[in-house]
Amino acid sequence: MDVVKIEKLCKMYQLGTFQLSALCDIDLIIQQGQYIAVMGPSGSGKSTLLNLLGCLDRPTGGRYWLGGKDVSELDDDQLSLIRGKHIGFIFQSYNLIGQLNVIENIELPMFYQGFSEHDSADHAQKLAEMVGLGDRTKHRPSELSGGQQQRVAIARALANDPTVILADEPTGNLDSQSGAEILSILDELHRQGKTLIIVTHDDHIGKRAQRVIHLLDGRIDRDEFNHRR
Repeated sequence: MDVVKIEKLCKMYQLGTFQLSALCDIDLIIQQGQYIAVMGPSGSGKSTLLNLLGCLDRPTGGRYWLGGKDVSELDDDQLSLIRGKHIGFIFQSYNLIGQLNVIENIELPMFYQGFSEHDSADHAQKLAEMVGLGDRTKHRPSELSGGQQQRVAIARALANDPTVILADEPTGNLDSQSGAEILSILDELHRQGKTLIIVTHDDHIGKRAQRVIHLLDGRIDRDEFNHRR
């Protein structure tokens, strides 16, 4: 099943009288359960692609289907609904709410989707245990290490059983041991059949991914399958 399909996707930014092409003529199909690493130098279009895939922005041209639905021209409210139901985000800086504890942070997406208080708390507890934080559920982000905060972010990304999990440099702020632990969790999500798209400069992620898409100057330079997987 094609989870993501994009055709001739472009993104232009207007800078005064100058137009900057961030992405140009991107064609891409991602199937359910694939583990994708998106790599390339700074300015190659990685973050722009992630924003478009995550429905955080709209393309200037081309088409984008997510789970079979054309989301290319949806308005902001419609894109917000798509994000809430179909996309799980993992950010380099975790983006946790400092005033909320682990369970409350994980529950947040479920609150916006209308889960009952009991169901969301129960599901959040199971997710916390799954990422190894069953004994830290009452702690706030400031009481957790960077690796633990990223585990909370992963659990939160899974809360609504998303169609696609998008991660932006998920190990970028972590020491090597914590980063390795996060990669092990991502590997396990892949084994469970989750679709992962990870923007990264980390060669370790590139080697672990099933498929590596290299961007250069806003275009796909190489699209390679890792046959060691």
